Amino acid sequence: MPNRLAHETSPYLLQHADNPVDWWPWSAEAFEEARKTNKPVLLSVGYSSCHWCHVLARESFEDEAVAAFMNEHFVNIKVDREERPDVDAVYMEAVQAATGQGGWPMTVFLTPDAEPFYFGTYFPPSPRQGMPSFRQVLEGVRAAWSDRRDEVAEVAGKIVRDLAGREISYGDSQAPGEEQLAAALLGLTREYDAQRGGFGGAPKFPPSMVVEFLLRHHARTGAEGALQMARDTCERMARGGIHDQLGGGFARYSVDRDWIVPHFEKMLYDNALLCRVYAHLWRATGSDLARRVALDTADFMVRELRTAEGGFASALDADSDDGTGRHVEGAYYVWTPEQLSEVLGEQDAELAAQYFGVTEEGTFEHGQSVLQLPQQDTVFDAERIESIRRRLLDARAQRPAPGRDDKVVAAWNGLAIAALAETGAYFDRPDLVDAALGAADLLVRLHLDEQARLSRTSKDGQVGANAGVLEDYADVAEGFLALASVTGEGVWLDFAGFLLDHVLSRFAGEDGALFDTAADAERLIRRPQDPTDNAVPSGWTAAAGALLSYAAQTGSEPHREGAEKALGVVKALGPRVPRFVGWGLAVAEAFLDGPKEVAIVGPAPTDDATKALHRTALLGTAPGAVVAVGTAGSDELPLLADRVLVDGRPTAYVCRHFTCDAPTTDAEALRVALGG
Repeated sequence: MPNRLAHETSPYLLQHADNPVDWWPWSAEAFEEARKTNKPVLLSVGYSSCHWCHVLARESFEDEAVAAFMNEHFVNIKVDREERPDVDAVYMEAVQAATGQGGWPMTVFLTPDAEPFYFGTYFPPSPRQGMPSFRQVLEGVRAAWSDRRDEVAEVAGKIVRDLAGREISYGDSQAPGEEQLAAALLGLTREYDAQRGGFGGAPKFPPSMVVEFLLRHHARTGAEGALQMARDTCERMARGGIHDQLGGGFARYSVDRDWIVPHFEKMLYDNALLCRVYAHLWRATGSDLARRVALDTADFMVRELRTAEGGFASALDADSDDGTGRHVEGAYYVWTPEQLSEVLGEQDAELAAQYFGVTEEGTFEHGQSVLQLPQQDTVFDAERIESIRRRLLDARAQRPAPGRDDKVVAAWNGLAIAALAETGAYFDRPDLVDAALGAADLLVRLHLDEQARLSRTSKDGQVGANAGVLEDYADVAEGFLALASVTGEGVWLDFAGFLLDHVLSRFAGEDGALFDTAADAERLIRRPQDPTDNAVPSGWTAAAGALLSYAAQTGSEPHREGAEKALGVVKALGPRVPRFVGWGLAVAEAFLDGPKEVAIVGPAPTDDATKALHRTALLGTAPGAVVAVGTAGSDELPLLADRVLVDGRPTAYVCRHFTCDAPTTDAEALRVALGG
């Protein structure tokens, strides 16, 4: 008998719809049931491509005896953290405050008033390595609830009071200046792994937003060290096993310091951010490797993550069937020398093993290797390597594929729209711009209501019930602003403006600080507010960036003021924890540089000379520069107002802080003005 999850849109919740556990989705009704039955709540939070979430489900949630105990003594709530990042954030903060660490699956026990009193992550089916079994935890919590209720209430009350006292203090409401950005660069230099690229030790995550800051800092100041860290990190990731050498795209992170063995799940947000970063690295350096990686990552997103409705799915699982019926992490991606021989024949298999770093002992488990591109002196025949790559890709396609989480998350689609629009424009790939437009169209049609309020998710063309959070409004606005610059279509600027008006009216505090949820959103035990950039830009810093770009496109002072106030947190955090505020630092670079505003007018947008100026403007490296293109006299975009042709020829105008350079009809002069 399916439980209450059978009618949800989240693939993660649907994976649990046939559990013997009587799951509830997060809802007022679930907490009402807890009050009525006088039971504590077991809150289980995870996501569909989370390996240990699946393990916990197999070991415990599918066990009839464990499920019977859960059903008798708890009201059990299952949450997809990707659908409800606000619920996840509030209780993760409590877990981290209490235990010093966190992660998924997250298991939290709550009172019927949603106050947490006991926490954990994964619990094994039997005790091991000092960890209690899941059943022992359940029995302990049940006993505490029935025998020591006053103590439980006291603990829960204290935790909630402590959380309420953790208000963010972020200095003042001014953007960082030269001093703070230089201090942030110095801090990154100290944490940089000069031997392997990247920052810190294992596990190593792709630092896409930090790289964006480094590229912008170099563009503004000429600091060679910043460019070197960006270039070397991107090269090491591109050559490592974290990058899919056959199909393109990137895995979530590397379990080792050398980028060799990934955690194999592929997330839309990582690939969107990395696609854009590699495109920007190519823009700054002309690197062939950066160009190839930007394009193969864009192609991966379109080929493997695009949904029938035109949006982009959230993730591909790490696990897949290894051919024996067992679900094993990485099974789809790894190779043995014997498997290479079966597909390629002996001679080409030897070459492939050398080229991709496949060894007899293996770089992964059971003699299997993750494909890499090790640095070596040998000169390889490009056509032969391409033939090998194609045959291996075709053979891999015959393996059981990892599952796909088809949920369309607004924020992550916004990131993908920005990446695909720019990559398509840089490399003359109109199909990629079309893919960005298709996703943007889906968000407008399905996720936006008449008041321009966003729903966070949809699946199979059906919109989810959860309201958008700050990162949804900010990242979708970022995507629409990129589309406006690339296409010259003013409608995308209009939509960005609607979303950013919500940011200013519903997500901002009196002092310019930003909250993750709207003022009129569901009340949780605490209103979440996290300014740090982790796997994705925080809603806070993403909003600062989109507000700044919108202000540059329109001249709107409230939006620029909102951006400046929001950047106060970067002034406080940048010098102290630069790795965790990378996007904020990148936005601060744009703020310090202006950002520059570029208007291109011509007799027609299809005119070759107009297109050449437009392309030059898009390829400029000036941090955060915004671009408007259209016909002279057009009111499609505010930056085009009163712009006239010079000598009847297509003309570019570059302005900054209400001051404009002399207009130019020369693409080379424009390139110099924009640091191209």
